[in-house]
Amino acid sequence: MIASIQGKIIQKGQDFLVINLSGLGVQVYSSRETCEITSMGEIKFFHTQLIVREDSLTLFGFENEIERDYFNLLLGVNGVGTRLALSIISTLSIDAINRAVTSEQYDVFSRVSGVGKKTAQKIAIHLQGKIIGENEFLGIKSAFQDVDLEVVEALTTLGYSVVEAQSAIQYIPKDAPKDIEERLRIALQYFT
Repeated sequence: MIASIQGKIIQKGQDFLVINLSGLGVQVYSSRETCEITSMGEIKFFHTQLIVREDSLTLFGFENEIERDYFNLLLGVNGVGTRLALSIISTLSIDAINRAVTSEQYDVFSRVSGVGKKTAQKIAIHLQGKIIGENEFLGIKSAFQDVDLEVVEALTTLGYSVVEAQSAIQYIPKDAPKDIEERLRIALQYFT
């Protein structure tokens, strides 16, 4: 994996920079703000994340490790790809993301082009339990099991708030079956 890159900026786009590494031009996708403030000919250092797909190798560059780590957290959300994760980080500061999750103001994510209400809720649910303070998070440890994320999504579809859905998840016994339908049935008992 390519963990970082440093070199001279030889080309700029709206969401990418090309960095010269001993004659090799490496395209690095970055936030719009970073691309705007970076000057041609400037020597720039980035923390990077290499995304390997069947048909491409794409390098994403970040000013600091925290941005890169949040980018990776956002990629864990169902329906959030690399471009949308980068757009979220470009539009919202890390502090704004933290405040939105900790104060349960999920509509903040809807300000980002391409993020609807459901995706905003998924992002918030995914990040809850991972963010522990300003610019700090618990990393890969999930607050819920993957099956519980689907139960939360089902409950919010039925009209319950994210907070109510999370409370219902806490009601499910730890030894309950991993079957989604069974866990949803148990979670619905919380509201009766």
